Formats: sequence, structure tokens, C-alpha cells
Amino acid sequence: MTRFYFSIFLFVVSSIQVPGQDAWDKSEFTIARVKYNGGGDWYNDRSCIRNMLRFLSQNTTLRTASEERYVELNDPGLYSYPFLFMTGHGKIEFSEAEAKELRTYLVAGGFLYADDDYGMDESFREQIKKVFPEEDLVELPFNFELFHNVFKFPNGIPKIHEHDGGPGKTFGVFHDDRLVILYTFNTNISDGWADPEVHNNTANIREKALKFGTNIIVYALSH
Repeated sequence: MTRFYFSIFLFVVSSIQVPGQDAWDKSEFTIARVKYNGGGDWYNDRSCIRNMLRFLSQNTTLRTASEERYVELNDPGLYSYPFLFMTGHGKIEFSEAEAKELRTYLVAGGFLYADDDYGMDESFREQIKKVFPEEDLVELPFNFELFHNVFKFPNGIPKIHEHDGGPGKTFGVFHDDRLVILYTFNTNISDGWADPEVHNNTANIREKALKFGTNIIVYALSH
């Protein structure tokens, strides 16, 4: 389904409020963090999305909310959010119903960005196969539009945290030739969005992470 039809669906469901959260101005873009099961810390780095939204507001024409939202995959308000984010260190587990709902959301025009915070790789790959058993995670080439649309990353994804050494990796799942899932591995972009004292990243490293996050979001919202 195209972004046009997804926008119509967002309008239809915009009156649905996610349980446990206050209403927000739906003319403002926000990032919805996926609250998943399995034991992993889905809530990791509480400051990261707030900072990413602020940077996005300051460096693009997007009107953004000041805080993140969180959503479970079976929440009725899932379709209120065009952009989902998930991260963590541990195990991720989707029920069959959640995997089916996530697939429906993504096919309808939604987007999922997942950032491995060291330890979720194996389970994430397993769970995504529940969602798209017919598709593979493929590594994105450096000439892919996402690396060049707003800020330029000619050598691919920036390295934020060392983890296992070696370069960071950027993978995607495509459905009907549209990127529906972006997965970053061995770099931890979203750690670079967090408050400076959380990981003691330099200003230069944090700026690279925020710029790359901007590229991700602008790409997702324009395709």
C-alpha cells in the first residue's frame, strides 16, 4: 500500500489514544518506541528519542513533538505512528498475532527502524522472519539514497560504539521494492542520540549519530 493510502488510514485512526499515554498533537511528528516482549530492555536510553526529535526540528522543516511515544504491536493506536523504533540488549519475542500486525502495518506504508544495542541481533533476525518469512535482511550499499539524502555519509554508517570491532552494518528488508525495515548493527546509532553524560560520547560522535538519524527519518517519511 502506498504512503497516500497509509496517510488516509492514519487520519481515520487518529482519534485512537494509546493506553497509558496522554494525547498529543498529531500534526507533530514523533517516534514511537516498540514495547516488545522477550526480556530485552525495550526502554533503553530514555533520552535518545527526545534529543533526536529536537535535532530533527532544528535541522529540517519537520514539526516535531518534544517526547517519544511507546506502543505495543497489538495496540489499537499502532497506525497513528508512521515511524517505529526499537532497540535493546537482550531477547525480542513477537507473538504470531504481533508479527502479523507488524507485517500489516509495514505493508500499509509504515516503517520500522531497529538499532542493535549489543545483544539483540540473533533474536531480532528470528522475529523478523516471522514477519516476512519470504524476505531477507540485505546489506545496503553505500550509494543507497539513505546515506546521501540530507547529510552525506559516503563511507556508509558512522561507527558510534566499538562493540565487536570492525565497521558498522546497515541492513534492510524490502517489500514490493520499498524499504520497510532498517536494521543497524555493530555501531549503535541511537546511543549517540542520548544525553552526553550517558555514554560519554564526544560532540563529534553525537553529531554524526544525530545526522544519520535525520537521514533515516527523512528517508522513511518520503518513501
